[in-house]
Amino acid sequence: MSSPNSITPDSPNKSNLLSLPSPIITRRTRTKSTSDIAFNNPEVKGKIKSFCRTKGHGFITPEGETNDIFVHISDIEGEYIPLEGDEVSYKLCPIPPKREKCQATHVRIINFTPEVHHRWDCSPSEESSCHKK
Repeated sequence: MSSPNSITPDSPNKSNLLSLPSPIITRRTRTKSTSDIAFNNPEVKGKIKSFCRTKGHGFITPEGETNDIFVHISDIEGEYIPLEGDEVSYKLCPIPPKREKCQATHVRIINFTPEVHHRWDCSPSEESSCHKK
């Protein structure tokens, strides 16, 4: 039985692969010109498909589209960690060098799912006292 980690680019299931930008562009490594392009792009909406705090990234499914957009932890705004299904607004930022693909920046949760949301500053031992219901 094959696991998601065993899918290779030559696998028949390669359409299920989510690709990470290479190199990953973070807020810290983004040039001023790229940041300006992202800031001036219109705000769009989507839903969090997945987000892993420990890995520092996730994916957003844009409204009305099928291609998922990469999001880095440094581009999440607000005090709560996003969960699958949260509705978000964001701006698209072209990924250098060819600028053919985009990633999400200025990501804000605009509609929380009913699950408990934890704050960024919350350690696992404090989770019961620092969440949004």
